[in-house]
Amino acid sequence: MAARNFDVIVVGAGPGGYVAAIRAAQLGKNVAIVEREHLGGICLNWGCIPTKALLRSAEVFHLMHRAKEFGLKADGIGYDLDAVVARSRGVAKQLSGGIGHLMKKNKITVFMGAATLPARGKVSVKTDKGTEELTAPAIILATGARARELPGLEADGDLVWTYKHALQPKRMPKKLLVIGSGAIGIEFASFFNTLGAEVTVCEVMDRVLPVEDAEISAFAKKAFVKQGMKILEKTTVKKLDRKPGVGVTAHLEDAKGTTTAEFDTVISAVGIVGNVENLGLEALGVKIDRTHVVTDEYCRTGVEGLYAIGDIAGAPWLAHKASHEGVMVAELIAGLHPHAIKPNSIAGCTYCHPQVASVGLTEQKAKDAGYTVKVGRFPFIGNGKAIALGEAEGMIKTVFDAKTGELLGAHMVGAEVTELIQGYVVGRSLETTEEDLMNTVFPHPTLSEMMHEAVLDAYGRALHI
Repeated sequence: MAARNFDVIVVGAGPGGYVAAIRAAQLGKNVAIVEREHLGGICLNWGCIPTKALLRSAEVFHLMHRAKEFGLKADGIGYDLDAVVARSRGVAKQLSGGIGHLMKKNKITVFMGAATLPARGKVSVKTDKGTEELTAPAIILATGARARELPGLEADGDLVWTYKHALQPKRMPKKLLVIGSGAIGIEFASFFNTLGAEVTVCEVMDRVLPVEDAEISAFAKKAFVKQGMKILEKTTVKKLDRKPGVGVTAHLEDAKGTTTAEFDTVISAVGIVGNVENLGLEALGVKIDRTHVVTDEYCRTGVEGLYAIGDIAGAPWLAHKASHEGVMVAELIAGLHPHAIKPNSIAGCTYCHPQVASVGLTEQKAKDAGYTVKVGRFPFIGNGKAIALGEAEGMIKTVFDAKTGELLGAHMVGAEVTELIQGYVVGRSLETTEEDLMNTVFPHPTLSEMMHEAVLDAYGRALHI
């Protein structure tokens, strides 16, 4: 069969790949996209989107229990786990179907199958109907990543779950152990805890949400403990003894020694590994470091015409980073001159309760980098909108370079901070100084006013504390 020729071939149809394909098509390129499972990738089908749907159900359930605080009455409050999961899957399906529509609209040829790269500029796709041979001068790898599995802690779908199992739980856990307190671990801990599970979170680092600012981590931990979670820091799960139909005995090791604890369910959320296998990358001369493709700031692999974007290209492992890299690479291929992505200006969001969001350097990292810093803080309790919402627990923290007024970082914990953080992201993108932010008029009454106050506080000018 003769090879089919394209200008650009994208391998992987997650938020990096499908966006890269759309942008390349917008720029007049003849584009093919290859996907082995679902259009939309992990994010739309098994990650970002369905988890937010689950968490929304948990949030509404939590609010129903607080009805009396708002002068409302709600009796016989309960939930149907199957219905909660069905809603989540429905949301994912709706969006995944939308990607198919976007591919047609942009005249992108979709191949469903597993890809290999037999030679430079070539992609071989094993489909249900046989093998398709494709060629293009530009190939974009967007194969994403999967859950890391540690020896002895492997998921079995019954007693030990990955995020995929947790998204379609066979049962409601009674005693749940979550291994890992990054975004995925804490979000599932928050969901199941809200629905009534007895949740223990085990983190090998010295604090939960270890990539966040230490002050924000401490605030979040306090909130989690208040909600009934048990948080174990500097603790390693050495092994799991599985008793089918009964539960799991976890062997936990900390500075004091090893103890055991019983659980009926374990969720392993100990990071991700890049999907770099069985593509033929090594033979092409692609450098791989700890399951991730090594690239320059423009996502070039060093092999002519071959790019890697998103999770496969390393941290930060975020859908919005992948999408922007996809746009950047498509524009590069089309001969435009896009800006390189700045990882330090990409926000991270965790949709636990309370929410956590951040961008830029933490206070400690700023100091470690040699900056003299000015730090501002503002509590939710000082904000009228937060009190009216019944969400008075939270904090916004800003970190500035004392010499230049540059906004080095911003860190938040509390209601809706995942929506607020973008204000500071725009500020960093525009190279905003403290003066610009102080002179910006924030609308009242809104949660965003706390962003203004946190800036003012860094310079001793806060008005409402």
